[in-house]
Amino acid sequence: MPGVAMPGVAVSGLAMSGVVSAVPVAVLASAVLHAVWNGLAHRIPDKLVGFALINLTYAACAVVLVALNPLPAAACWPYLLASVVVEVTSTLLLLRAYQLGDFGQMYPIARGTAPLLVALISAALLGQHLGTGELLGVVVISGGLIGLAFARGWPGRAQLPALGAAAGTGVMIAGYTVLDGIGVRHAGTVGGYVAWLFLLQGPLLALIVWVRRGRSLLAGAGRAVPLGIVGGVLSLTAYGLVVWAQSRGNLAAVAALRETSIVIAALIAAVVFRERLGRLRVTAGFTVLGGIAILELARP
Repeated sequence: MPGVAMPGVAVSGLAMSGVVSAVPVAVLASAVLHAVWNGLAHRIPDKLVGFALINLTYAACAVVLVALNPLPAAACWPYLLASVVVEVTSTLLLLRAYQLGDFGQMYPIARGTAPLLVALISAALLGQHLGTGELLGVVVISGGLIGLAFARGWPGRAQLPALGAAAGTGVMIAGYTVLDGIGVRHAGTVGGYVAWLFLLQGPLLALIVWVRRGRSLLAGAGRAVPLGIVGGVLSLTAYGLVVWAQSRGNLAAVAALRETSIVIAALIAAVVFRERLGRLRVTAGFTVLGGIAILELARP
């Protein structure tokens, strides 16, 4: 599928003409919200309960959005439905990673593997090639993110299941990023696309959790409800901003800038979860910021 055409969209760098400043701001806002809702999810002791509540919350919000937005065009539905499957798989893998490992390590690995994969896929399938400077920015950002993940040393055998789940999450993130980047450009409506994406995804994941846990799921939900509701609203808002940015910007550049949420997540891990930050993580964080600067300066 080389050179898949995007109807009515001319993409260059992070944004098209006329929305040069809006796209990076939207992506950075999404990064902050994404790190915060993941921190909330990790803080809920029963991770199954937390993820079920978050998904039910944004599914409920999506019902309202579906009523307020037009139905997406037929051409986008294959991508939207495929994205739902990939996103649910991604969430299940992330849930497993959080059950097995530390937030400060699992989150960077899950997010850090995605930008380079998106750059490769979008170049091969969509013809969205990055310039030399932009590609350098993506590589530097990805390197900093991986550095954040492994700042405490190379993992032992006992950590491999957690790392496998986190890396698998990253592959799934790259997959649904590309699917949504294509789908939303065929949808004719960003709001309608996001609404149906969350409306289909939320109940599906909650049903999977219900099958695994049964009625005992309700017993553990009480104290987690406020965090689950806030996390669900933040999750929907964060990804809505990203999908809007993907409809206007280069997928690889948007994906790389979005993963600056890992720097914020590292601070959350240190301050909230008392996980050690250390000199190497600080260095890796500044590397990410340097990559962002390269990416921005390289934009045409």
